[in-house]
Amino acid sequence: MTRIRVIAAGALLAAILAGLAVWLSLRRLVLGPLDRLGTETRVVAGGEFGRPVTVDGPIEVRRLGGDVEAMRRQLAESLVEARRAEEEARRAEEEVRAQAEMLVAQTDDLRRSNEELEQFAYVASHDLQEPLRKVASFCQMLQRRYQGQLDERADQYIEFAVDGAKRMQQLINDLLAFSRVGRATERLVPVDTGLAAQHALDALGAATEETQAEIEIGPLPTVPGDDALLTQVFQNLIGNAIKFRAPDRSAKVSITAEQEDEFWHFRCEDNGIGIDAQYADRIFVIFQRLHAKEEYTGTGIGLSLCKKIVEYHGGRIWLDTERNGDPGSVVHWTLPVAPAPVSLATTAVAERKV
Repeated sequence: MTRIRVIAAGALLAAILAGLAVWLSLRRLVLGPLDRLGTETRVVAGGEFGRPVTVDGPIEVRRLGGDVEAMRRQLAESLVEARRAEEEARRAEEEVRAQAEMLVAQTDDLRRSNEELEQFAYVASHDLQEPLRKVASFCQMLQRRYQGQLDERADQYIEFAVDGAKRMQQLINDLLAFSRVGRATERLVPVDTGLAAQHALDALGAATEETQAEIEIGPLPTVPGDDALLTQVFQNLIGNAIKFRAPDRSAKVSITAEQEDEFWHFRCEDNGIGIDAQYADRIFVIFQRLHAKEEYTGTGIGLSLCKKIVEYHGGRIWLDTERNGDPGSVVHWTLPVAPAPVSLATTAVAERKV
């Protein structure tokens, strides 16, 4: 019996020692690596995404550590991308803010420029024109009183002075008209362009009768705009057609319009001396002339004024450069269609010959 007890006690002790050995081996080979993996995982979770996760141990533990490391790298890359996107968004916001501030500054500069332009217009219309009128008036008095009493050269000098003063007055008036486009218009209203063309013809009545010009105006629409400015477009275009007529034939001018999508397409066609295609852009530049002032009068602002008026109304203007040898010239321009449908029957102007 005693021997059996000794054997049982020895077996129990051996089992305990074996269990302890297994537990120590499990702790060293499995629990220790898992504990270190958990520690490093908690460090990464605490915000140190740049710290790599390394672990040794059985293949299963190393595989788990590899999965955790792959997840850490993905999180680190996502964090880098998020920070980069945040930085780009911050820079974009700063750029937008800077552009907005620049736009505000430019708006203020534009407002000040407009105020200075208005002040210049006032000075030009009063302070500059008054001495010019006085110079022109006294030169004309000299011309009337002493013409023929001085030598031929003196008469020529006086004539030059009178002509220069008159041209300067005309230049100032034209420049003022150019600067006022759009500044005196509070809002656009429906404008019957047929009536605007008739008003332009009335203003050019003397010139059309003197030159026996034939002006044909087809049905024209109603558009949103400024009546006085659109009348000026017709007056300048018809006036140019009459002025630059061919010497061997009477001037003929035809004005038509047709709708093209959201715009009305206008045409002013004449049979005059024409315009070379190489000057198609130059003719719309302010104070640009293609002929000497001795040949044709004017300051060279008419078409540039038309361009500014048309663009102010949201359209564009251009010269037809494909005439294929046909005499004369054709000026095209567009104006936006009125918001509400407009019947041509109510705005049409019967063809008129002057």
